[in-house]
Amino acid sequence: MPNTASAIRRVRRVVKQTAVNRIRKSKYRAAVKKMEELVKSGEKEKIKIFFHDFQSILMQVAKTGTINKNTASRKISKISKKISKIISN
Repeated sequence: MPNTASAIRRVRRVVKQTAVNRIRKSKYRAAVKKMEELVKSGEKEKIKIFFHDFQSILMQVAKTGTINKNTASRKISKISKKISKIISN
C-alpha cells in the first residue's frame, strides 16, 4: 500500500493509464488480425480500403507509446509486402 499522498495519486494514475493502454493494445491487435484475415482471403478491394486505416491505427498506438514505433513500422512493412504480392497477381 502506498504511504504518501503522492504515491496514492500515482497509483490512481497508473490504474487509469493501464486501462487506456489495454484498450489501445486491443485495438492494435484487432487491426492486425483483421488485416491478416483480409490478406489470407485475397480480397483486393477490401485490402485497399482497410490498409490506410490499418496504418493509421498502428501509428496512433505507437505515437502514444503503447507499442514501439519500430514494431508498428515493421508490422506495416510486412503486411505491405504481402499486399503488393496479392495486388500484382
